Amino acid sequence: MPSGNGLGPKVRDNADGTICVEYEPKKEGRHEVLMSYDGSGVDGSPFACVVDKIENSFITAFGAGLVGGLSGDSVGFTVVAKRGTAKDIEVKIDGPAKVDLQRKDNDDGSANFNYMPMTPGAYNINIKYHGKPIKGSPFVAKVSGEGRKRSTLSLANSAEYSLKIIEPDIVDLVGTVQTPGGQIEPIILKKMDNGELGIAYFTPRQKGEYVVCVLRSEKNINNSPFRIKVGDKEIGHAAGCTVKGDISEALANKSNEVIIDTTNGGYGGLTVSIEGPHRSEVEVYKVEDRVYTVHYSPHEPGIYILNIRFADEDVPGSPFLVNVGGNPSGRVRETITKDVEPAAAISAGSPSEFVLQIPGTNPFDMEASMTDPEGISELCEVMDQEDFHYLIKMTPKTNGLHTVSIKHKGMHVSGSPFQFSVGQLSHGGPHKVQVGGPGLEKGEVGLQNVFNIYTREAGPGTLSVAVEGTAKATIQLEQRPNGFLGAQYKTSKPGMYGVHVKYNDVHIPGSPFMVNVAPDSGVARQISIHALKDKGLLIDKPVTFSVAFNGAQGHLHATVRTPSGGHMDCLCQEMDTGVYAVRFIPKENGVHYVDVKLNDAHIPDSPIPIMVGSTASDPAMVTASGDGLEHGKCGAKNKFIVRTAGAGSGLLAVFIDGPSKSALSCKELDEGYEFSYTPFCPGNYLITVKYGNIPIAGSPYQAVVTGGAAQGVGRKPSPVVEQSSMAVETVEKKAGAGGVRRKLTGDASKVIAKGPGLKKAFTNRVQTFNVEIKDAGNAVLSIGMISPSGFPEAELSLKKVSQTTYTVNYKVQEIGEHILHIKWGDDEIPGSPFVLTT
Repeated sequence: MPSGNGLGPKVRDNADGTICVEYEPKKEGRHEVLMSYDGSGVDGSPFACVVDKIENSFITAFGAGLVGGLSGDSVGFTVVAKRGTAKDIEVKIDGPAKVDLQRKDNDDGSANFNYMPMTPGAYNINIKYHGKPIKGSPFVAKVSGEGRKRSTLSLANSAEYSLKIIEPDIVDLVGTVQTPGGQIEPIILKKMDNGELGIAYFTPRQKGEYVVCVLRSEKNINNSPFRIKVGDKEIGHAAGCTVKGDISEALANKSNEVIIDTTNGGYGGLTVSIEGPHRSEVEVYKVEDRVYTVHYSPHEPGIYILNIRFADEDVPGSPFLVNVGGNPSGRVRETITKDVEPAAAISAGSPSEFVLQIPGTNPFDMEASMTDPEGISELCEVMDQEDFHYLIKMTPKTNGLHTVSIKHKGMHVSGSPFQFSVGQLSHGGPHKVQVGGPGLEKGEVGLQNVFNIYTREAGPGTLSVAVEGTAKATIQLEQRPNGFLGAQYKTSKPGMYGVHVKYNDVHIPGSPFMVNVAPDSGVARQISIHALKDKGLLIDKPVTFSVAFNGAQGHLHATVRTPSGGHMDCLCQEMDTGVYAVRFIPKENGVHYVDVKLNDAHIPDSPIPIMVGSTASDPAMVTASGDGLEHGKCGAKNKFIVRTAGAGSGLLAVFIDGPSKSALSCKELDEGYEFSYTPFCPGNYLITVKYGNIPIAGSPYQAVVTGGAAQGVGRKPSPVVEQSSMAVETVEKKAGAGGVRRKLTGDASKVIAKGPGLKKAFTNRVQTFNVEIKDAGNAVLSIGMISPSGFPEAELSLKKVSQTTYTVNYKVQEIGEHILHIKWGDDEIPGSPFVLTT
């Protein structure tokens, strides 16, 4: 409600698959209806309603049609007045083109309106009741061009708050904030640019004192708790922001500048999104204090809508209707679709094979291995076929999820490692489609640019591959066994191309892939590399190799892509005529990719993978498990474990993308690291786990987050995808140090306990009962007994009397209720816990 208090609406089931929501407004102004189903926000929630009072009766207007829409799509809105007075509602729409307004009056005083705008632009919707305009009228509905594409940018700099202390390591820190209202919420901690510890996303909603506790191993760090006083100036309010620049007119394929000043807006996050008939590039150009300069460049002319939100509210004037002029880009898009059948299930013990095409590899340097669910690896047979096709054969011995690694010169090829289900197949969805291959990293005019697509774990669906760029591309898909597809495209002009891979009309992770298609490399093919060591390199020790031109002419340029995702230039120095030395100093462990180009065209074998540090840092040996990878609760800690034992040391990074930021924390375990994340609103969250900048098998995972026990914690979903991340420089952990455990599958319901000792207890007398585990499988038997005072009992012993029978003896000394727990594995057996009184 406008006053900030809530109203309890009545929800009535119409028994026909619809519900009716009724509420009685008490005040004029803007109301918001928050609606969730099974804990997840309903699409479009919160819904805004404007309430006005005319002639002593309230009148309400609401619906998406009052805000905007898409040209060619029908949109609607509803006006609710006093019962029987719907005829006194007048509605008129003015805009860039005439619209056909359809109206339906209802007996309860409401009237439904529908209209279909055919021309993009701003439409004024005038609503009158008894001849008087209602509050908010005319409503301005902003309509964008057909085929709405959205590009977004999220900036959290204005929501950062420094705690003014230095903490060298923030990995195992956990933070909470207590609001002036007494609610305790998790917070996201970060290391600020000046090295101080800070809150990454501080968005106060009320005045008063906030108490921030920062804990390590459940103990407050120095100076914690911190107290933050928040007044009117600090509360995030979009009305305090100003926007200037290209907010009404812009040019396609040129940088258009918008300057957003949040100096008087308090603490809050800024999101910028532009939607219209085509995609746009959006980037932050510079940040000075709290003034942001954002550049955006729509690909094609047309009508676009620019949304600028601060602290979850539109800034004054937003959304802005932008008329984009200029010349079309001339970009052409070619799409090919294919229906993917469900892959055939493979049972343990039956041979399996698949085919991959990996150009630029040497068959003698190829190797493949398969790791079963128990962590046991064995090599697969790799057979060389024509045109860089490899046939990989393997025979899985057990059912479950296996990890397959394919390596060239000891390093994973693009797309490796990946999961391979033996036995029952899961229907993962679009996020389980994996792609990899040189055609997604670089391209060349006139050649087939190749990549592989793996859909086995995604289930059946429709795959579409589109290539968009300066010239029309020819695309081919090649069906291969066991859920693999080969894809290749060929273009006639150089330039930046977008490769869009969709599954069931949803982009797969990473799509669209931007590929620089170089002109015919021509003379670059003559160049050769010498004296390059690609393994056993160390941090801070120079890496050098020589490049021979062999008669070629042109400008040589070399860059390195680091495991953490950074770029750095290499030093290129001429040593002799046509021979150059290339040198760089690695600063981190993991696989680095060296791009060597002549006149912007890759030379043969570029990009070249080189391994810095131990070759044992292998993403295929890293596994993730835990409930938090599949489902979670809003406002609560959701946990999963990443096991790095036996995988060497390297940079472990976790990214969580979803409708809100998540507070991420990490705890070190014997066998790896336990991550906890707390999302702030319900929805689907994508969790990506990378090791040495390579996604582990099974990543990304999709967790469905529902409303927690504290329903009030849920914030509004962000209109853009918010990312939270954490990186850990891992230490080497040996498997076995709490490492590989036997997987035991026991059934507690089949365990039987009987005997006089389960009926009543007597002080200072030995009591006995038996436990029978005959049909219960294998598990750990644990028996514990607690006295009325809360301490373990004085005597409790277990003895095996036959292959499947155990005798338990105990003696109690206190009078009162004694509680006996018998567990088989993690589960209580029937009847447990037993309550015995003396």
